[in-house]
Amino acid sequence: MNKRVSLLFILFIPLISIAQDYSALWDGYFSYLNVKDVSKGNGKIYVAAENAIFTYDLETSELETLTTINGLSGEEISKIYYSEAYELLIIGYVNGLIEIALDNNENILTVVDILDKPTIPPTDKKINHFEEYNEFVYISTDYGISVYDLSRLEFGDTYFIGSGGSQIIVRQTAVSGDYIYAACINSGGLKRALVNSTNLIDFQEWEIISGGNVAAVESTDEGDVYTVKVNRKVYRVVDTNLEFLVQIPDQTIDFRNVNNNLFLTTKNESYFFNGEFEQIDLIPIPVEYPTKFSATTMDGDYMYIGTEDFGLLKIAYFNHNDITEIHPDGPLLNSPFAIQTIPNNLWVTFGDYSLTYNSYPEKERGFSHLNNETWINIPYDSVLGARNLNKISVNPFNNQQVFISSFEDGLIEVNNDSPTILYDESNSGLHSAIHPTNPNFRSVRVSASTFDSSGVLWTMTGRVAEPLTSYDPNSGQWDSFDFTDLIPDAFDGEWGYSDIEVDNNGTKWIGAYNNGLIGFNNNNGIQLKSINTEEQNMPTTFVSSVAIDKRNQIWIGTISGLRVLYNTSAFFTDSAIEAQQIIILDDGVPKELLFQTYVSDIEVDGSNNKWIGTIGAGLFYFSSDGQQTIYHFTKDNSPLPTNNVVDVALDDATGVVYIATDKGLVSYNAGGSQTEVTLENAFIFPNPVRPSYDINNKKVKIRGITDSMNIKITDIEGNLVAEAQSNTNLRYQGYNLEIDGGTAYWNGKNLGNNTVASGVYMVMLNDLETFETKVIKLMVVR
Repeated sequence: MNKRVSLLFILFIPLISIAQDYSALWDGYFSYLNVKDVSKGNGKIYVAAENAIFTYDLETSELETLTTINGLSGEEISKIYYSEAYELLIIGYVNGLIEIALDNNENILTVVDILDKPTIPPTDKKINHFEEYNEFVYISTDYGISVYDLSRLEFGDTYFIGSGGSQIIVRQTAVSGDYIYAACINSGGLKRALVNSTNLIDFQEWEIISGGNVAAVESTDEGDVYTVKVNRKVYRVVDTNLEFLVQIPDQTIDFRNVNNNLFLTTKNESYFFNGEFEQIDLIPIPVEYPTKFSATTMDGDYMYIGTEDFGLLKIAYFNHNDITEIHPDGPLLNSPFAIQTIPNNLWVTFGDYSLTYNSYPEKERGFSHLNNETWINIPYDSVLGARNLNKISVNPFNNQQVFISSFEDGLIEVNNDSPTILYDESNSGLHSAIHPTNPNFRSVRVSASTFDSSGVLWTMTGRVAEPLTSYDPNSGQWDSFDFTDLIPDAFDGEWGYSDIEVDNNGTKWIGAYNNGLIGFNNNNGIQLKSINTEEQNMPTTFVSSVAIDKRNQIWIGTISGLRVLYNTSAFFTDSAIEAQQIIILDDGVPKELLFQTYVSDIEVDGSNNKWIGTIGAGLFYFSSDGQQTIYHFTKDNSPLPTNNVVDVALDDATGVVYIATDKGLVSYNAGGSQTEVTLENAFIFPNPVRPSYDINNKKVKIRGITDSMNIKITDIEGNLVAEAQSNTNLRYQGYNLEIDGGTAYWNGKNLGNNTVASGVYMVMLNDLETFETKVIKLMVVR
């Protein structure tokens, strides 16, 4: 009989909370290729990737996802289990957190009892296995066994079954007959106790059947018990004795009973035994899918095997050529390093290099491209051997041409998603670092890159005398520029460059590890200068990000806070020039904005507001001058899987903000856009506004407007209903008609703050600089 859990009861249980669903404004872009565990139930295969879940419907083949957007934590998953009796999915994490998906995944309950337990070290809270028996689930962990009541959704006892009642790693439990068996590491051996004993918290209740390190234990429906030791030997448990059966080549990763069949998974094989432990089939790693296995379940004539690189493989037993790769669309990995956008497109690389620009260990990873709603994944074997792929630049005059930096091998050119050329010291203006004591040393460490308004690509290379390089894709012309006057020791004087931006005067603003903010201009001779000292009001020499706003001011992110260079025109001539911190009032007390915060990225939107990513503090959205915090998204109040934001990118066409964290990629639909040059393509949506549309909250959007606008909305008789002007009626200030860059928002209210009646309204657009005008009719139906 299925037993449903009452949400009314759940609401009164301490240490449990119902997670929020963020799907209205947020999207997740997680990778589902690295599978940690699988579980069958409810006519589906539940599949756990690193920090997200997907389900595969066995009848319809439909895929659904469950991520931080739906309320998951985003932490690293270690084990999942679907309870048919209670119709819920239990998700266990490496840090001890447990989440329970109820009501066909509509509600996510967060259970923090283990996570918050102060007497258990944080490193010993990993969830290893779930064993359901009656109304209880026995949770194997790195400290012992905890019991969870599925009918009441609350914890019971915890069993510390190591020597003298100490904590011990329990890999798995199994119930058979009157006994519960526990597979223990730390020389704890295989233990058993009477499952219905009222005193299982007493370690002396647990008798040792066999010593050593035991990797797994499982029982069949007939009550037979099998165990696997770390020495790879498999035994049948007969009362208190072990009967040797076989030794397998690799360590056991997963061992389970499915429909009274036993499935034993190692990294290289999936074994299929019947209840008598007679081998039915053995599936090795398929040649066309070079990977590692993680877990196995079955349904009908197919085994469903989790892999490290290809999601879930559906393989027919007895016919291993019948293979289907199953996983939702997504990027290659959940560890984005850099992202870049153009309208309706996103590119992602996975790096990386260290905080100190150490390229080792070298990462052999491909890149991903989101084109509209389809992911195109380019594996490492297609990127011409380029390692440590990082910063991305898209040719503004040819969006099919993309350049991706390699912090070891140079720069790859990608055309139509196909890597075509690897530029290095042998075929371009790029240079290899020269090691002072090793003449055979070779490393072309390209990082920051950007295109200027003329379509010339500018790149930065670490540990070389000529780090700044320009490349014109049209002419094929390369040029490089010497920084020796600023950095005499090329190899040790500058380890790497974080960012490069080109302003409207042609000055290149460069973030450096050792030299702070560097300015370079070659319009009339060479001008080269840096600010990096306390006297110049720089909190550190390490500049981690650079952004140029619409006032040509330089926003400087460092690993120790934020600075702004307001007077860029005097940078090369003023010997006393300083960067400035932003001082805000916090409850009337002056303080520095983002004091001592690691600023990872700064992006400027169409309203000149700033999106600022941080390491450790999440994502901020500030007003143009930084005085107002419009949003502050963290792991606790948003779908961010972590507070470590490594990169941010804005899609000016859609208003979507892409946020790369060290645990995955999400996006927020902010709705803003860049301004247009003319009003030719200005439009309104929705139009008409129908009764079912929530105009007060969702608002009418007027998109495609220019930088200096006056907007008037009147009724058909010419009565003024609403009015707004650029840089005055800014978004998030409480105006009924507000402007955010190239988009204006109207909440449907008139000057009296009342929602307007049905009718035709005239939206009059007037560019205050060019005097261009446009009138658009808007129909509102209440």
